[in-house]
Amino acid sequence: MTEIEESMDSSDSHDSATSGKKSGRTSLLDSGEDFEVLNEEDIDDEPPPLEDAGGGKGKNTDESERTNADTDSDPPGPVEEWLDVLGNDQLKKKVLEEGKGRDSRPQKGQNVKINLKTCLSDGTLVEEQSDLSFTLGDGDVIQALDLTVMLMEMGEKALVQANAKYAYGERGSLEPEVPPNEELSLEVELLEASDAPDLELLPPAEKTALAIHKRERGNVHYQRGDYAFAVNSYSIALTITESSSKVDITPEEESELMDVRVKCLNNMAASQLKLDHYDAALKSCVSALEHQPDNIKALFRMGKVLALQGEYAEAIQTLRKALKLEPSNKTIHAELSKLVKKNSEQRGAEQALYKKMLGNPASSSSSSSSSSSSSQKHRAKSSWGLSWKWLFGATAVALGGVALSVVIAARN
Repeated sequence: MTEIEESMDSSDSHDSATSGKKSGRTSLLDSGEDFEVLNEEDIDDEPPPLEDAGGGKGKNTDESERTNADTDSDPPGPVEEWLDVLGNDQLKKKVLEEGKGRDSRPQKGQNVKINLKTCLSDGTLVEEQSDLSFTLGDGDVIQALDLTVMLMEMGEKALVQANAKYAYGERGSLEPEVPPNEELSLEVELLEASDAPDLELLPPAEKTALAIHKRERGNVHYQRGDYAFAVNSYSIALTITESSSKVDITPEEESELMDVRVKCLNNMAASQLKLDHYDAALKSCVSALEHQPDNIKALFRMGKVLALQGEYAEAIQTLRKALKLEPSNKTIHAELSKLVKKNSEQRGAEQALYKKMLGNPASSSSSSSSSSSSSQKHRAKSSWGLSWKWLFGATAVALGGVALSVVIAARN
């Protein structure tokens, strides 16, 4: 299984060279674990406004003034309150510099720009990025950023502490270099937010580039074993490629979009296979083959899905078609041979079951035939015995009659 997807997805992994570096473990479309998608909670982390407690006049007023003077002489330090974003103490956010108010918070689906400083839990600097742009909620960045930037105000600076589950997980990362199961400390500054572009008005070249970017992000999720996130990214890429256009598009540009669409469908089918969503995977393969009937990857994955669903005859037929298109593909050969053997074993087991259910009709038929033959022989033998007895009796009667006639004649 691993070899097939490494060999058949070489073109995809070339398109996503950057994402391949981030994984550094396996090729595209192989290995990993499921990932739970968590919903963010919009928690009000602003303290209540201070209220004037009021005061009297005269002596009390003087005492109040002296108290205020004493308080003013010792100004309070910065408030250090952590917001538990998900309520599980694994993703926390603290405001370092206030922003422009709650109304300035970005919305899911908007394009945001941030300055980011990433450190390990021991303070080791991992990387610094200026003007980092991404679409909020699309899975373009680690989950910790997707969840916390949505709670930031424009111009706000915040410190985020993220458990490995919301960062680079059990596998860690090669680029940036993050050890496995490492907690991160993120210093984030929200610079701007803007609405995503209208896909119908987007020039074809920009639309294709955007779809490729989302697909490559899906490849990163797949390589990390985050198959649910991978499906989400591929779905977004498909939405971009399938969107209508109000601008002119050349046949070449349409062909490029179609190529990206088929790659997304193929990769989505692989992710759905990992999630055991066989019906959805089959639908993705069928859609890919509607656009490109001779797409070998789609045929191969369709054969695997059909086999997993127990449709061996259809699976063998599909894999034979793929092998006919690429006779030298050893992986298809191996998969087809394995499937033919399994189908043969299943048919043999079914035939044995049928014989058992019907009481071994072949043996019964043979036994009946033997019994019938024996009966016929017995009847034939009996018939011959009866004939000889009848002939002997008739002869004796005839001889007796002749003898009687001789005796009578002699007396006369």
